[in-house]
Amino acid sequence: MRTHQHPELYSSVPCRRLTPGSSADYYLVVSELMPHKRISVAVEAFARLGLPLVVVGDGPDARRLRRMAPGNIAFEGRVSDERAAQLFEGARALVVTATEEFGIAAVEAQAAGRPVIAYAEGGALETVLEGETGTLFHPCRPEALAESVRRFDADTVSSQACLDNAMRFDVRRFQAGLRAIVEEASELERPPRPLSRPRGRGRLRPVLVEPSG
Repeated sequence: MRTHQHPELYSSVPCRRLTPGSSADYYLVVSELMPHKRISVAVEAFARLGLPLVVVGDGPDARRLRRMAPGNIAFEGRVSDERAAQLFEGARALVVTATEEFGIAAVEAQAAGRPVIAYAEGGALETVLEGETGTLFHPCRPEALAESVRRFDADTVSSQACLDNAMRFDVRRFQAGLRAIVEEASELERPPRPLSRPRGRGRLRPVLVEPSG
């Protein structure tokens, strides 16, 4: 009986285009600026904290968010891949307030050696290792996020640990895993070989047993 076993296959991220660097003092948000992404939670939290926050992305919620943001929060809009990599590599930590099915930005931040502070729901539960590559907060409210930022010391996080975790989702690993699944599926679909008949020199003759006595 053939069995079908393979590791879980996640979405893929081109991790190798990012390089761990030295962090600055700012925190980072990378997201579409839409109401369901809850970026206002990050804006309100950092308004309370007074810490620098850089928001990358654009969308219908941008104007409202800009109006409510104090001077310690900067909006960069949409940026090039080169600029995004630069911001990831320099951030103290990435902040995620949305419930993402997977969450590419969280993996990209870790590929750049930076930790993630994420809402404890969705893909973050798979991509962020509590206490090792970041921390999770709940509920998704400004006071909970602010407390998590105060409590979490990004300086204690190993850049290498972040990178190693990110590589679980690298595009090359995805491709290798996909190939393994396809090969295994092809093997399962092959018809079984027919049973070979025993080879003999002639027909078997019955053996006569004479009654005893």
